[in-house]
Amino acid sequence: MKTILNVIWLVLSGFWLFLGYLAAGVLLCITIIGIPFGIAAFRIGVYALWPFGYTTVERRDAGAPSCIGNVLWLVLAGWWLALAHIVTGIALCITIIGIPFGIANFKLIPVSLLPLGREIVRTDQPFATR
Repeated sequence: MKTILNVIWLVLSGFWLFLGYLAAGVLLCITIIGIPFGIAAFRIGVYALWPFGYTTVERRDAGAPSCIGNVLWLVLAGWWLALAHIVTGIALCITIIGIPFGIANFKLIPVSLLPLGREIVRTDQPFATR
């Protein structure tokens, strides 16, 4: 089932989300200080490409730099991205067929809001990351 949902998601919105996050990641990686944020944008892009069957978990070894980076990300870009995913998720949940895709958009909110110090894992192994 998750393969079918991933293919439909890819065709309808996942590819465009991936391209947007990829472009943002490339722009962020142009500067030295933006490289960690660019890597986070690439991570979100891959998650946006195939959201079904995956989830995000917090990394236990993430320290103060990721906290500071998350604050910067939240102020500069995170709340815009989260707001866009909320609006899109609500719009998708209007129809019965769109509910799984709206939920997938809601799954993207935490990682788009605070991406540093998180990693993407398979849904059946959320605690077996290390």
